[in-house]
Amino acid sequence: MKRRSLLKGGSAFISALILEKSLAAPVQGLGLLEPAYEPMQKGPFKPTWQSLQQYKVPDWYRDAKFGMWAHWGPQCQPEAGDWYAREMYMEGSRKYEFHVKKYGHPSKFGFKDVINEWKAENWNPDELVTLYKNSGAQYFMALANHHDNLDLYDSKYQSEWNSTKVGPKKDIIGGWAKAAKKAGLPFGVSVHAAHTWSWLEVATRADKNGPYAGVPYDGNLTKKDGAGKWWNGLDPQALYEQNHPLSQNSDDDGAIHRQWNWGNGASVPSKAYCEKFYNRTIDLINKYKPDLIYFDDTALPLWPVSDVGLRIAAHMYNKSIKDNGKLTAVITGKILDEQQRKAVVWDIERGQSNSIEPFTWQTDTCIGDWHYNREVYDRKGYKSAQTVIHTLIDVVSKNGNFMLNVPVRGDGTIDDQERKIVEDIGVWMRANGESIYGTNPWKIFGEGPAQEGAAALTAQGFNEGKGKPFTDKDVRFVTKGNYLYATIMAWPETGTAVIKSLATGNQKINRVELVATKELLQFKQTAEGLVVTFPANRPEASYANALKIS
Repeated sequence: MKRRSLLKGGSAFISALILEKSLAAPVQGLGLLEPAYEPMQKGPFKPTWQSLQQYKVPDWYRDAKFGMWAHWGPQCQPEAGDWYAREMYMEGSRKYEFHVKKYGHPSKFGFKDVINEWKAENWNPDELVTLYKNSGAQYFMALANHHDNLDLYDSKYQSEWNSTKVGPKKDIIGGWAKAAKKAGLPFGVSVHAAHTWSWLEVATRADKNGPYAGVPYDGNLTKKDGAGKWWNGLDPQALYEQNHPLSQNSDDDGAIHRQWNWGNGASVPSKAYCEKFYNRTIDLINKYKPDLIYFDDTALPLWPVSDVGLRIAAHMYNKSIKDNGKLTAVITGKILDEQQRKAVVWDIERGQSNSIEPFTWQTDTCIGDWHYNREVYDRKGYKSAQTVIHTLIDVVSKNGNFMLNVPVRGDGTIDDQERKIVEDIGVWMRANGESIYGTNPWKIFGEGPAQEGAAALTAQGFNEGKGKPFTDKDVRFVTKGNYLYATIMAWPETGTAVIKSLATGNQKINRVELVATKELLQFKQTAEGLVVTFPANRPEASYANALKIS
């Protein structure tokens, strides 16, 4: 309040002096002696929703359709699944019990200590990115930080808690970026750390029961507590960010979902926290020059309590124009209104739209848990290549892209089941990829019973796997040039498939080709539909069969 009064009523000289001093002073949590901000790239985009609506999705992204994601960081080290850094502090939860058994009580062995266990000793980014490219992926994305707040790159503004200083002591994003460039793939990063402020509030708790009742977890530790420890000289608060009043209903483990957009009683992040996130993200963009940034946020990071997400987006777009001569950048966000979908690409988590969308959008999902989970492997619970391909075909028919995560183990490798799934995806894509890449929606996305039972989206998505399974009665359409591609979503056991939308009275059909084998198929147009006779021999991966129709 004193500073605000001086700026309002004092002289211009005093105002300028105060502003200069505030910019040059170290910001809490940054530890900087230089000006505590990264300049926003100048250009046509301003940090407002209205200005960002000038955005046009670049051709490379719209045509690519299919990308692979390595959602990999220290939470993969325990091999116990997603949100480990949060749920290990939730007394009685499965991950809490797992953690106590494997590592010890979270008052003695916290998440910072899990980071110290993570070494990424067998990580070979070139080999993995090449595998993903061979599966048909047209772009690659890697986790730059998660809600656990560890930057997986040489981070100027998270200088203590980043992967070059702790854990593997490797520049993870640098390694992925180099591998993607070598493979000729556009490179993306996913950024999730805006939510650490409330997501790790659980680390400040203590058990309510048992021998450790009342003993605080390690979320309240500070730099002075590190004497004699492996983390001596490091400040845990630079990682956990818990030096603030807790959110309302912080003891309610489900409240985090209701407070994702910083409403419903969420503790509002400080300006220093928001500016640190801005600086970290601009530093990431400037150093590694990603083509795509995925934000795990409602709209943009820290919106609507801060404008840093708008500033980051304007910087990303303007820098892309400066570096490339045109805008080639992509930013994705979740739970966007109609106007916001003009400014950034709408991302739907573990789900898909039920209609053709007017703007390019993206589904993101995983064949297992987001972070590696040994239990999924043990019970053979991964999504099959068939499920992945069916989802891809459905998403593309509705003007979408598909981003698939393959969980990576703590040591930097994927397991044998995952590798087989990725290879099997490649089998179908090599035979049928022309029906995916560079395509556009038709006048309808498809026909058949599966859509009749499709589940509605909830929150940021989460409707996958809730509808009817695809059959040979389900068809998905796209166009490219003068061709219509109709994909029959199973091999017709009767030997014929009927496409009702191409009955007589529609365009006359001259030619039908089975894309996988290039065979010309016999057909006839009737009042009931286009009846296509399939060959006696099935091609490999015949669970989805693209027809090229002219």
